[in-house]
Amino acid sequence: MDQNKKKRPALFLDRDGTVNYDPGYISSPKKIQLLYGAREALIRFRAAGYLIIVISNQSGIGRGYFSDRELTLIHQRMDEKLGPAKPDAYYYCPHIPDDRCSCRKPETGNLERAYQEWPIDKNRSVMIGDSLSDLEAGRNFGIASFLVLTGYGHKSLQRSREKYPQQVQAFDNLARFADYFLGK
Repeated sequence: MDQNKKKRPALFLDRDGTVNYDPGYISSPKKIQLLYGAREALIRFRAAGYLIIVISNQSGIGRGYFSDRELTLIHQRMDEKLGPAKPDAYYYCPHIPDDRCSCRKPETGNLERAYQEWPIDKNRSVMIGDSLSDLEAGRNFGIASFLVLTGYGHKSLQRSREKYPQQVQAFDNLARFADYFLGK
């Protein structure tokens, strides 16, 4: 990281079920469909000075459902749909859960990598996603973490409240989170 660059807060976010509809393994750019309010929410975070960094588990690669090249095309399509809200970076884990790697959420390998590669102010950064592994990855990394109720959010909220009573904040979608976190 260039130490001369001013540190900025980062919005770390999950991809599938948080930014775009999650029909299962997304193996084609044609399957990218943004969730309601996601683009506008990311534009607001960008205007507030946040880096936008996607952290996702993509075990479809490890399972042979799609390749790294196909994932690059999926991210390019997502960038086209998001326009000025496109992420600054995508970090993903291509491994299956049994691989027990350090980059698969809830592990923090990709968050740590982003922190090394970008001028991130960790104290003002936040993680949001639709699964318990997203919430735990952010907490394990030492940043505030929140759930959206899109994707697997409702199921994850119940599981997270069992594990972290009274400590989970959840929002209907990314737009509602932006209202809460940045103000209306």
